[in-house]
Amino acid sequence: MDAKKDDVSCVVRHLEEVEAASCPCGASVRLLTAQNSSQLGLHVTRIKDSKKHYHKKTTEAYYILEGSGYLEAGDKTIVVSPGTCVLIPKGVPHRGWGDFKTIVVCVPPFDSKDEFLLDEKEP
Repeated sequence: MDAKKDDVSCVVRHLEEVEAASCPCGASVRLLTAQNSSQLGLHVTRIKDSKKHYHKKTTEAYYILEGSGYLEAGDKTIVVSPGTCVLIPKGVPHRGWGDFKTIVVCVPPFDSKDEFLLDEKEP
């Protein structure tokens, strides 16, 4: 059952019912998006070798569910494994590599126009 954006009822989404989208991080199942809420987004993302990027408006929290690898955020390289949580403030370049599945909470919700690859010029 999906609710309209900012409806007072709850939103229920099931992982197996949402198609994965390609993104600079790999494959992302976007369970909660701006279509559901103006407050936050929630994605389940499989990361193997992502492209370095940043967001001007979005802060992200990564919570590692399974697998292992590395998450580069700014000038830090963090070893990640299940149970690791990393907060990435807006404006901080980041990328991951290895093979891990993570929950990504986005505040505000993800917006493809707010994703800037460091190899590419901004629009």
